[in-house]
Amino acid sequence: MVLYSSAVNGVAIIVGALIGVLLKKGLPERISGGVMQGMALCVMAIGIKGIFDSENFLIPIISIAVGGALGHWIDLDKYLNRFGDFMQKKLTKGESGSTFGEGFVTATLLVCVGAMAITGALDSGIRGDHSTIFAKSLIDFVSCMIMASTLGIGVAFAGVACFAYQGIIALGGSAIAVFLTDAMIGEMSCVGSLLIIAIALNMLGLTKIKVVNFIPACFLPLALCPVL
Repeated sequence: MVLYSSAVNGVAIIVGALIGVLLKKGLPERISGGVMQGMALCVMAIGIKGIFDSENFLIPIISIAVGGALGHWIDLDKYLNRFGDFMQKKLTKGESGSTFGEGFVTATLLVCVGAMAITGALDSGIRGDHSTIFAKSLIDFVSCMIMASTLGIGVAFAGVACFAYQGIIALGGSAIAVFLTDAMIGEMSCVGSLLIIAIALNMLGLTKIKVVNFIPACFLPLALCPVL
């Protein structure tokens, strides 16, 4: 099922948030930090596995170079963050003493605004590979549990937003899958896997790569495969 992984992700967010509400005082930083580092290593393993899907590594190299240049020229990361800030201000405006809106908006931005949500949903729709979203589900589970321990039940509703957001991307990927060759899918997977490795490095605090700016690179194999 195309929407299976998105549904799992949404449920993971809700369950994690509910546990966080019950914990109330939050988890010790040494525990939550250690778990998040472990999740980053798992994400990296998924990315490394995916790069071997390429049969012509020249295509991912060109895709990353050209797509990254395009994304940084447009500065997708900046506009995405501006949109997130705008939505947070709008949805929390006028609240006094309540953290429901803040919890919902903050958690929604955390689980939806990122390259892993996009590349993972595309993998689910195009290849039927849910591994990236499953790994993201574990990360979101821990993150939302910690967040809900301070911001409350509003965090749980981010699960619904995440399901809708990733579900739409997955359905779009499924719709175009019939027009893609095995070579295109393999090269797109390789490029997406390189971005997943970058996400893992960011999670470990080793780099500050603006991964969102490289999203255009995921689609360039569609044009490069027929000519290379």
